[in-house]
Formats: sequence, structure tokens, C-alpha cells
Amino acid sequence: MLLKIVGKNIVDKKLNSTLAVLLMAFGIGIISLLITVGKQLESKFAKNISGIDMVVGAKGSPLQLILSGVYQIDSPTGNISLQELSLLRTNPLVKEVIPLSMGDNFKGYRIVGADPKYLDHFKAEYAEGAGFKGSLEVVVGHTVARNLGLKVGDEFHSAHGFEEEGDHHDHEHYKVVGILKPNGSVLDNLLISDLASVWQVHGEHEGMDPEVTCALVKFRSPMGLMTLPRMINQNTKMQAALPAIEVNRLFELMGIGMDALKALAAAIMIISGISVFITLYNALKERKYELALMLSMGGTRVKLFLMLLLEGVILSFAGYVLGILMSRIGLALASGALEQNYNYTLDIQFLQKEEIYLLFVALCIGILAALIPSLGIYKINISKTLANE
Repeated sequence: MLLKIVGKNIVDKKLNSTLAVLLMAFGIGIISLLITVGKQLESKFAKNISGIDMVVGAKGSPLQLILSGVYQIDSPTGNISLQELSLLRTNPLVKEVIPLSMGDNFKGYRIVGADPKYLDHFKAEYAEGAGFKGSLEVVVGHTVARNLGLKVGDEFHSAHGFEEEGDHHDHEHYKVVGILKPNGSVLDNLLISDLASVWQVHGEHEGMDPEVTCALVKFRSPMGLMTLPRMINQNTKMQAALPAIEVNRLFELMGIGMDALKALAAAIMIISGISVFITLYNALKERKYELALMLSMGGTRVKLFLMLLLEGVILSFAGYVLGILMSRIGLALASGALEQNYNYTLDIQFLQKEEIYLLFVALCIGILAALIPSLGIYKINISKTLANE
């Protein structure tokens, strides 16, 4: 009966109840969305830099070099000589150098010329076909193959630059020889060929000094991390950037905005609690005769106290459920925007640990907001209230 009465009380105050639920939902939704997006971006960024100690490229912004060379979401800082890069390979502190060459795309997805070690680094596995062996053969990432409908044996012309509208290289065409399984890394959004294919498409021939866009470097020991970046930046035409440092700097900048939004969402949740308090406080005054009548007919003050408390809990819980639903809709929209602009996607996940904590926060706000009006039950004078009516 308590639930039935509470339900009717909530329906009776449609406007106030809806306002309280919506305010709670907006607060929960914003915080949930920020938590989910932040964790997924951090996870994807961490996975892509795993095992990469340094990125070498043309001089410019180190963050731009990391974003373009590792994450493929920015324009490169320029090109570097493969001959100059080769000197780095012979350094005893360097374990591995993976050169990358880029500058073309197919329908908005980047084509990257790379050493086969690039695929090995990300532990690529093939759903169809095999790796590239000859000129102008290309391996296609899972997301690219799914979105563009590419299959083994398909052929296509690349476009210059990173925009689909760039000039097409009609004199050469690539052939798909392999489709990768979902990898969860940047490989999902790329088409990978060998370096010679990129040079061939751009008219670079034997005898010319070939260039690459950047190189991913692994060290043999921490000593390389301490000495090589400074040496490269001071004594060569190249630039060395450390992914761990630049990504941490990026997330620090992002964190300022996220913290501000979380504070705003927390304020909205508190306002929601105030709305619940006002709703129940007014309900107590308006229903004082009804409550006194229920007390006179055998209802206990404890049950009536729990009834008002339950009303606050239900409003908060409804706001939480709606907020989580809103966050998932927002996540789907954010994923679509990221995929369209940066070829990155976000996963629509079930409840995370932090979101379960949010449930307890929402319920606590509802209970605290309902507590003071609920305690008013113990101040009702039955005979006086009924006599006044």
C-alpha cells in the first residue's frame, strides 16, 4: 500500500516531480558521460602508446608529432630524411625504429606506409588474407573494412592529403590483400602498405633520397630515454617527442574542462535535491489533514515517515535511470562525432564502477532532501489538524 500511495502522490504532483527527476537526470547524465568518455579515451590513448618510448619527426610541436605519428588524428609536422633516420638505427641504445610515411587517404581514412614491424607492434591478426608483400598492396583495418565494405582483392585509387576531396592519384592503384581483426588500436582506422608503395604513388624513384613522416622508437634501456631525446633535438634537424609526457600534458588540459563540467553537474544534482525537498515540504503542508486522518485510522508515524522518504528515493532513482540512459545516448552521439572527424569510436558499455557510486550519491541526495519534510510527520497534532479542517 505504501508504494501505491507514493505512486499516486508523485503522479498528483506531475510538474514538481518531473522537474526533480529531470534535474537529477541532467546531473547524473553529465557526470556519467564525462566518466565514460574520459576512461575510454584514456584507455585508447594508453594502448596506442604502449611500447613506444619516443617519436621522431620534423621539428615543430611535440604534441602535434605524437597525435599525428601515433594516433593519426592531426597533420604531420613535416618529413625527415630516411638517411638521417638510419643513423638512429645504429645507436646501441635503440632497440627498434619503425618508420612511417603518410600523406594520402581513401575516403577519409589514412593510408600509412610502414615497416611490417608496425603491424607486429600492435599484435595485428588477420580476419581475411595476409600481410602486404609486394608493391601497392594494402592491409585494411577492421573499422575501415566494415565502413567502406572493402574485401580482399578490391582495388582503389588514393587521394592526396587527409581529406576525401583531395586530388586523386589516378596513375596508381592499391590492392587489398588483408583485412585485420578488431584490434582496439589505431590500426582499426588505417590502411597500411609498405613504405615503397607510398613513395611510388608520389613519384619518388630509386636514386632519390627518400623521406618518411616520422618514426616510432623503442629503447633498449632507460639510458636511451635520458640521453637520446635531448641529443636529437639539439644536434639534428629532427625532433624527438616522448609520448608519455605529451599525453599526460594533453589529459591535464582536458581535465580542467572535465572538472568544471563535473562541478556544474554536481551543482545540478544538488539543485535537484532542493527541488525534491520543496516538493515534499509543500506536499506535507497540503496533505497534513490527509496524513492526520491516516494516523487517526491506525497508521503509524513510522510508516508515514517511510512513505515520504520513499517518495524522495523513488524520484532520485528515476532521475538516475534517466540520467544513465541520457549518458548512453550522449555517448553514441559523441562516438559518431569522433568517428566522423577523427575516425575514432567509443564503446557503449554497461554500468561502470563509478556509475554505481553515482547511484548511491543520487539516493543519498534523495534521502537527505526528503528527511526534513518526513520528520514533519512527528510534529502533526492529530486532533488539532482534524478540528481545523
